[in-house]
Amino acid sequence: MEKGSVVMAIYQEKRSESAVHVQDVLTKYGCSIHVRLGLHDAGPDFCSNAGLMILQLSGGMSIADEMKAALEKIAGVKVKFMLLDF
Repeated sequence: MEKGSVVMAIYQEKRSESAVHVQDVLTKYGCSIHVRLGLHDAGPDFCSNAGLMILQLSGGMSIADEMKAALEKIAGVKVKFMLLDF
């Protein structure tokens, strides 16, 4: 495993259509996820269908690459990540 931490951003264009599939992937890799933060625009009269998740992963870039490949098979899902090698 590489030193450092992998941070992954997952963008969902249509959460209502992709959320179940994205959750399936996240469950599969659940032991590699240290932190999960979900963000979307919401208010009393509005809830955006787009969403962004930020994950901190263990397992190095090999796990990040596997997760990215699985997530990008889902329509409307885009993934970016970076290695923070302090």
